[in-house]
Amino acid sequence: MWLYIRNYYCVLTVKYKIRYKPAFAAIFVTLYPGDSIIAEPGAMTSMDGRLSMKTKLSGGFFSALLRKFLGGESLFVNVFENKTSQPLNVTLTQSIIGDIDCLELTGNEICFQPGAYIASSPKIKLGVRWAGFASWFMGEGLFKLKVSGQGQVFFGAYGGLSKQDIAGEFIVDNSHLVAYSPNIKMSIGLSGGLISSLTSGEGFVNRLKGNGVIYLQSRSIEGLVQFLKPKVR
Repeated sequence: MWLYIRNYYCVLTVKYKIRYKPAFAAIFVTLYPGDSIIAEPGAMTSMDGRLSMKTKLSGGFFSALLRKFLGGESLFVNVFENKTSQPLNVTLTQSIIGDIDCLELTGNEICFQPGAYIASSPKIKLGVRWAGFASWFMGEGLFKLKVSGQGQVFFGAYGGLSKQDIAGEFIVDNSHLVAYSPNIKMSIGLSGGLISSLTSGEGFVNRLKGNGVIYLQSRSIEGLVQFLKPKVR
């Protein structure tokens, strides 16, 4: 199905289709005259030669520095714009194998784990949110990417993507968490008692509290690394 995205503050229509789901998903975007889309560095796999591409700081100088050095995100983003009088195409994807989804924001916010964000429509704002020392302890940085505004956000996962509404407490292996509502509070703790946590292989987990939505990935890069270590010589 082809989907049409309209921005509420300017005349903008972005036409896209996500193909090759769920394992090797890619975003095929048609930019009409005057349209543009913002993407992470390295997300573009192909594009029409007449498309204009420029690189800029992602969300301002200070915010970009926080995301880069304390949040594990890119310092810059690429802007693809159609300055011609004809429709032009660009294809975007992520570097890992997995699914891609599109989330429509209508003034609300969502936080992403490092590496999950792929692209967004022009009126989406990229910022940072304090994640706490627990996140830093787990190797995920002191800040998370906070996305807000009006428009669409494309994000990806390693493996399959699933949406989960939570109310109260919910426990997640941190390497499987992709995105979450900003009002959800996170804390790091043992999966069970000390002995069971050490012997079960679960170790530390992320305890989520509050009401909101989270997105999970079915596989983890950390799990793949641990699986391959004994096999690589």
